[in-house]
Amino acid sequence: MAETEAWAQGEALEPLRAYCLGKPGVEESYPFGPGALVMKVGGKLFAIIADESDPLTVSLKCEPEIAVILRSRYPAVGPGYHLNKRHWNTVTLDGSIPEEEVLEWIDDSYDLVLEALPRNTRTEVRARGK
Repeated sequence: MAETEAWAQGEALEPLRAYCLGKPGVEESYPFGPGALVMKVGGKLFAIIADESDPLTVSLKCEPEIAVILRSRYPAVGPGYHLNKRHWNTVTLDGSIPEEEVLEWIDDSYDLVLEALPRNTRTEVRARGK
């Protein structure tokens, strides 16, 4: 079974979670209660996984211009749910978007948040990744 198919069949949570946690300085928590797994770097969130939704969804930070393009290109990408719609997209993992693209969007979200952190925090986080 193709990985994207597996994602569409509800098997994306653990690989998605592991991918996020594999990045330097990432911590997970449920500050909003059950069903909203939050991934943070340097205390700032870069991904919210709706781990009880079917299909699974993940909200990711995105450059505003790119967010609009992705929403027009993919029906499974919409404005961030309960987030700043200009800077966040919510992605439904229904198998319509290749896994590699979603992982790239996670990377971009992580990088955007990391770059906005104070320099000493960025340095600390990057040192953990070596």
